[in-house]
Amino acid sequence: MTIQETAALLQTMDRVLLLTHVRPDGDTIGSAAALCRVLRDLGKTAYLLPNPGITETYESYAAPYWAEEGFTPDFVVAVDIAALSLLPENAQSYRDRIELAIDHHPSQTFFARNTCLEADSAACGEIVYEIIQHLTALTADIALPLYVAVSTDCGGFQYGNTTARTHRIAAALMDVVDVAAVNKTLFRTKSRVRLAMESRMVADMKLFDHQRVVVMEIPLSLRQEMQATDADIEELSALPALVEGTDCGVTLRELRPGTVKVSVRTGARVDACALCRILGGGG
Repeated sequence: MTIQETAALLQTMDRVLLLTHVRPDGDTIGSAAALCRVLRDLGKTAYLLPNPGITETYESYAAPYWAEEGFTPDFVVAVDIAALSLLPENAQSYRDRIELAIDHHPSQTFFARNTCLEADSAACGEIVYEIIQHLTALTADIALPLYVAVSTDCGGFQYGNTTARTHRIAAALMDVVDVAAVNKTLFRTKSRVRLAMESRMVADMKLFDHQRVVVMEIPLSLRQEMQATDADIEELSALPALVEGTDCGVTLRELRPGTVKVSVRTGARVDACALCRILGGGG
């Protein structure tokens, strides 16, 4: 669906439940929260399905919109979700009821009845921003979570997916809300535990392919030793790609015994989506 068609479809919906992906980041939470606020401003009943994996970093943006216990939606919308495998456990019961998916991942599997996909967008928040232009005016309550969505998914405007359009959208959001405090929290503040984790990961990193591939690990033993929270290890997947000379950074995070999450950050030489598909992943 086009942006205009998606906006028109959303206008026909009421009693909407918005889904975010497992281990939610700023893009899925910020995009869903902004869209929920828009729907409410249009007089709709809308909620986010509580996500058990959310960290304190993003909790405040989603908290006003968590669904009431017993809420029964008429429409279900997935935000920043490329595949049904990325649904949290409590969202599995809605997997066959998803009316609309809004996403920017090239690995999108088209599981919803309708899909708005813009794979050249740096963040799902960019797509939601464009949709909102056809629905209502920007307010601070909409712009703040949307800025979180856009800024975090391009690494504070440092990743290669950042475009001139990304900066134009961010500028439009900054015209509405002061983002200085958000930038400080998201990009210039780290806990002591987080810094210690980074130090250990760097000390134990492995180099491959003429030192162009860097692999770092987050075993459960390290997390337990450091008493690290989910917030402490958030976005650590970006660390390997910071090593000079690398164009493929891989993070192996042990979620539980026998289960490891692989995160990949690459340059132009390596197709991250193709690499992840080998192991049944995507995003």
